Amino acid sequence: MKFVKQVVIMSLAFSLVGISGCSNTKKDMIKAGYPTSYADGFDDGCHSGKQAAGSFFDKFKKDVNRFSSDSKYAQGWSDAFRQCESKQEAVSRQARMSIEMQNYRAQQKHYKWQERQHFNSNFLKGIDTSNFKYLKK
Repeated sequence: MKFVKQVVIMSLAFSLVGISGCSNTKKDMIKAGYPTSYADGFDDGCHSGKQAAGSFFDKFKKDVNRFSSDSKYAQGWSDAFRQCESKQEAVSRQARMSIEMQNYRAQQKHYKWQERQHFNSNFLKGIDTSNFKYLKK
């Protein structure tokens, strides 16, 4: 349960970063000289690719009629779908790796604590400590 909660939190955080980075892509593409239909397709394809890769914030978007009749929209959609799907998968993979490293460190810390407890409980075994009574207050 704790692991699932961590995955959701990390995915949300990475997705928020991804959303903020893509908010002006369509406008930027048009300013850069891409055809509007390509930019529209790219925007829709990117949302679809991110959703396919597990984004909580994106939805599948595809104008099927336009995809069939407008080659620039179709090309933009296809290009973006692959790119954004790969980027979202990389973000998700990074989040999972980060959580795994955090869990590994916590596990290592716990093992070291167990070792210390074991050492401390066995340190004075077999040693006569009756002369140490004066140390107690």
